[in-house]
Amino acid sequence: MKKIPALFTAFCLLFALLPSLHAGAAAAPPKLAVYVDKENHSFIPLRFLNGFAGIQAVITAAGGPIEVTRDGSSVTFTPGKAGASVNGQPVSSGEPPLSENGMTYLPLSLISQTLGIQLQWNKDGGSLTLTSGGETATLPVQNGTLIKSTAPAVVSGSHTYKVGGRSFSVQTVTVSLLHPSVKLDAVLAGNTVGKTEALASIAKRSNAKAAINGTFFDAYTKGSYYAPYGYIISGGKMLKNSPGDKRTVFAFDSNSLAELIPGSDFKARFDAGTVQGAIQAGPRLLVNGKVSLNVAAEGFRDPKILTGGGSRSALGLTRDHKLILLTSGGATIPQLAEIMKQAGAYQAMNLDGGASSGLYYNGKYLTTPGRLISNALVVQTQ
Repeated sequence: MKKIPALFTAFCLLFALLPSLHAGAAAAPPKLAVYVDKENHSFIPLRFLNGFAGIQAVITAAGGPIEVTRDGSSVTFTPGKAGASVNGQPVSSGEPPLSENGMTYLPLSLISQTLGIQLQWNKDGGSLTLTSGGETATLPVQNGTLIKSTAPAVVSGSHTYKVGGRSFSVQTVTVSLLHPSVKLDAVLAGNTVGKTEALASIAKRSNAKAAINGTFFDAYTKGSYYAPYGYIISGGKMLKNSPGDKRTVFAFDSNSLAELIPGSDFKARFDAGTVQGAIQAGPRLLVNGKVSLNVAAEGFRDPKILTGGGSRSALGLTRDHKLILLTSGGATIPQLAEIMKQAGAYQAMNLDGGASSGLYYNGKYLTTPGRLISNALVVQTQ
């Protein structure tokens, strides 16, 4: 009987610790992104620099100097103070280092000049490619204000857009790809090529906040194998190959930097080793904010795509790294392109549609599919 109070006390102590343990587990590190402030000063994450192209970047002590070195060259910053020293000599750095969301950022210009990092700004994709010492990396560029972990990561909405005198009611889910908690994945039905499963089931077993149907597949087969069409990549592994397929691919890396890639270019990009996940569908709807349709060139022959209207699913990317997932009824492909433009997309592509079209958010359907599907793009939040 004397053991009960001790066990009860231990239980209460564990119970009291659970919230803090859960909070620690839930915290996700900020995404690695180049930050450009409102005065157009550019900053690079210290965490990215450490290990890139042989660079060593360390904070020597709490609140102490920050040292970045490579091949005998060094840059030293003092937190909270403008200016720096290069190889022991004082220089102007423009802006002092800054810390946000647990991440330290250093002035990019001085770092790149001193350590020999070549920079290529990619306007279309809102990213920066850094090359040095035979290594290359591409980071998203975040302008204006850094995203805080307390900001909403995924939101839904209902909208009406008018195209050519006709109104279309649509459902949307908008994902902040640079939010620390967001992770994307492409998920096969039953985790197996050729299976089918309800979109909600795929989402729930993936612990997804949101999900949308993915690639086209052979939904009308009389057999038990429902072949998906196009590339499907998950966890950096190719689940479904599709050599020679020209249709557009939505791809993303481990940092949630996403882009739309022509199918004929995708295999080389995948072989470079930076693609974490991808789904291929198409046709492409928007290029750099303008309607851009070349349906036949992507290999489409089906009248449902060429001329017909119907239930549609689509995804788009905004200039500030948001992913728009959208469903609409009755639209032709040209009308869907206009809808995506009005929704705020800068790049956009079509997904499988018809009875496959479905959108899931926060435990329920916003658009209910009319059949089981082959695969889905899911959005997880940590």
